[in-house]
Amino acid sequence: MTGLREEKKRRTRQALIEAALTLFDEQGYDGTTVAEIAARAKVSPATFFNYFATKEDVVFADQHLYDEVVDEVFAAAEPGGPVGELVKKTVHALATADAWSFPLDHPLTEVRTRLLASVPALRAGYLLRNSMVGDRWAEKLYGTCAPQLDRIEAAALTGAVLGALEAALRQVPDGRSATEVVLAVVDRVVAGFVS
Repeated sequence: MTGLREEKKRRTRQALIEAALTLFDEQGYDGTTVAEIAARAKVSPATFFNYFATKEDVVFADQHLYDEVVDEVFAAAEPGGPVGELVKKTVHALATADAWSFPLDHPLTEVRTRLLASVPALRAGYLLRNSMVGDRWAEKLYGTCAPQLDRIEAAALTGAVLGALEAALRQVPDGRSATEVVLAVVDRVVAGFVS
């Protein structure tokens, strides 16, 4: 019974995320209400608030996964191993994790990326959250790879990689896979940093 209840919650959450991003794309972030999101997802506004406190929270619904995926990769990492390989392995795990609401190549991932770049409130939230992810990742990288790199180098490398990820997602050429572009860009950033 618990399995069915959890699956229903997962489906409802997913429906809310899909409805919100679709509506944000169709009529703009500011022009979309919680009531409209709930109606599109075929739930009540009260149900929306059981899952998300605000519209902004829907856009960042997967934020917790960054730490989970990074923690998993670093838990399996061998201390003192090659820095570049660990960074590339982390990015690959982030790019291909099954737990995301949508795969990297999904059209709603594109919508989310556009929203984060164009809506000032979302941009501010993204920069803050991204900074926190980068700080935690840099500390893990330093803890695993010292003395191959110091804290400043770990922070610089993770900052460069996160910046490259954002730029790659915003500039994916038509017909190309976002996952392919992201992994190729990160390979070049890491090669330039650790060579």
